[in-house]
Amino acid sequence: MKRNSLVICALLLYSFSTGQIVITSTNIDIVRDPFGVPHIFAKTDAEVAYGLAWAQAEDDFKSMQEVILPAKNLMARVMGKKGAAGDYAFALFRCREITEAKWNTLSPEFLKLIEGYVQGLNEYAKTHQDEILHPKIFPITTKEYISSSVFALTIFNGADQALIRIFNNKEWEAPELNKKGSNSAAIHPGKTSTGEAFLLINAHQPNTGPQSFYEAHLCSEEGLNVTGGLLAGGPCILHGVNENLGWAHTVNYCDRLDEFQLEMNPDNSLQYRFDGQWIDLEVKTIKLKIKGIPINVKRKLYWSKYGATMKNEQGFFSMRLGANMKIGVLDQWYHMNKARNFTEFYSALERQELSMFNIMYADRYDTVFYINNALMPVRDPAPGYNWKRTVPGNSSKTWWTNFRAEKELPQYINPKSGFLFNTNHSPFLATAAADNLKPSSFPKTDGWEQYHLNRSVRFLELFPQNEKLSYEKFKQIKFDKQLPAELQYTYNLDSMFLLNEAEQPSLAPLIKTLKTWDKRGDAGSKGAAIFVLTYEYLKKKLQNKPPRSITMAEAIETFNYVNNYMQTNFGTTDLTLGDIQKLVRGDKEWPLGGFPDLLSPQWTEPLPNGKLKSVGGDGLIMFVRFPKNGLPKIETINMYGASAKKGNKHFDDQVEMYLQQQTKTMTLDKATVYKNAERVYHPN
Repeated sequence: MKRNSLVICALLLYSFSTGQIVITSTNIDIVRDPFGVPHIFAKTDAEVAYGLAWAQAEDDFKSMQEVILPAKNLMARVMGKKGAAGDYAFALFRCREITEAKWNTLSPEFLKLIEGYVQGLNEYAKTHQDEILHPKIFPITTKEYISSSVFALTIFNGADQALIRIFNNKEWEAPELNKKGSNSAAIHPGKTSTGEAFLLINAHQPNTGPQSFYEAHLCSEEGLNVTGGLLAGGPCILHGVNENLGWAHTVNYCDRLDEFQLEMNPDNSLQYRFDGQWIDLEVKTIKLKIKGIPINVKRKLYWSKYGATMKNEQGFFSMRLGANMKIGVLDQWYHMNKARNFTEFYSALERQELSMFNIMYADRYDTVFYINNALMPVRDPAPGYNWKRTVPGNSSKTWWTNFRAEKELPQYINPKSGFLFNTNHSPFLATAAADNLKPSSFPKTDGWEQYHLNRSVRFLELFPQNEKLSYEKFKQIKFDKQLPAELQYTYNLDSMFLLNEAEQPSLAPLIKTLKTWDKRGDAGSKGAAIFVLTYEYLKKKLQNKPPRSITMAEAIETFNYVNNYMQTNFGTTDLTLGDIQKLVRGDKEWPLGGFPDLLSPQWTEPLPNGKLKSVGGDGLIMFVRFPKNGLPKIETINMYGASAKKGNKHFDDQVEMYLQQQTKTMTLDKATVYKNAERVYHPN
């Protein structure tokens, strides 16, 4: 009898037949702080993950469902034609197949975490049927969940842009520049006035939807105690801080994806040449059920040795990238969450499951570190190809199979200057000039970024390289809205500032205002209002064209556009940036400063009344200090609030603080969290 009792107890704890942990929701506490941020406490990591899934579903269930739709082949059924591309791409890049093939590479402890998370999400769906986007989404399985993460990273790595280019019959050229960007910085304690290491975490993501950051604190009795930001469906913190260390991500633009044009057999349209042999393309058919269309739409999927393949008017093209060759990105992030020192953190990086992102790091042990992280293909330099453009797909000379080891990537640890930073610019411009790595030390075939941006130049203008940095100055740098003395935009805008207003009397007030503008992006700035409309106009006019200077004729054309835009929509040209640009949440709006490539940026979409609505920018901002003793000191702010549900008191309760550049105090201390709790409850 005793033996049978032990067996029953074991089955209650873990079901080996189904692979599911049995979670008791009453063992999980969701503690909402005064800003509605969830702090999840439980004995095990799996229980914490269950609680996290529940808490985030309470705040933004729609975005979490959108993440899983492609794994269910349901994007088109929910989103219509717009979603069909997602269902097609998920199948094309074989996200489900790679998940099945690599399943045994996931760590046992991570599998428990994911099982707990998926259970929490399924249970929420079961008790909130009215919030479900489609009846076939739930229940989801752990494999469907992991395959959705493979898809997300594949798209993040540029696969979506490659698909669009091939579909539009345009030659592929790897993107080098994106003005939306993110900020991160790590300051050694020897460089700060307080003797603490500083860390800035500031990814510039969309304001809403699956790619917006959600703030949470996760704490178990299995060594998990971490707070920070995660995206919809994230089972752990993607960047943040634990008791000993913290890290930040910014998007990098090194050359991680290659495109190949296949050489097809003139006698067999589905065969391609490789090393002198004709090889059959693998061909499958996917059925897409599109909302509003009564019949299934069939699309063919092609696959070559190089990977996912598409056909256009010019032939067949294959895409190859590491993001859809591995499935353990969330597993790696989980181990980064639990790292206790730099050695353990770097060991997690050496898993090389995370296919992209700059990583900025600081800890309580006087270590600052930065790496331009990527699954970087080891390419054969002998053929002399420009790997940023389409290369031939007919030879093993272009068919790479390995990635550079983590130690071969551009990285710094404790530079003499005492500081490291990244704003999506070059890893060879990451610190003081004397301490920067040299591009010549790395293979040209890797395509590492080698440019400055407005944000990177402005950071260096502000940073006190010859004296210690105060915490107040550290925060001021992040919230700065000033362009650098020498602009770094892709197109030279000098002619906009050189026009003679006397020669253009109808435009004279606008020309004079822009010429005397201090190049700040404050909400009350009239010059910034003109500049934002100028930027948006020229961005569309010059899209995909080579960098060059704006001509005087184009400058006049642009001023005429700005004048007409203001007069048509507002009846005057006497406008500030805040009159035009708004932070919108529900039915409320606020005047908003900032524009692309400022350290405190915004990017916008037009509203019907001529106003511009912010759709992305600062997102979640975190300032972290690491004292020698005790827990990290953490301050954060979110552009909106903890909940995406209109009517929730935390839907917009951080907006005013954000606009005033204020922060809220966060903590990893369990007792403090409970003491200040707004609400404590269990899932269900």
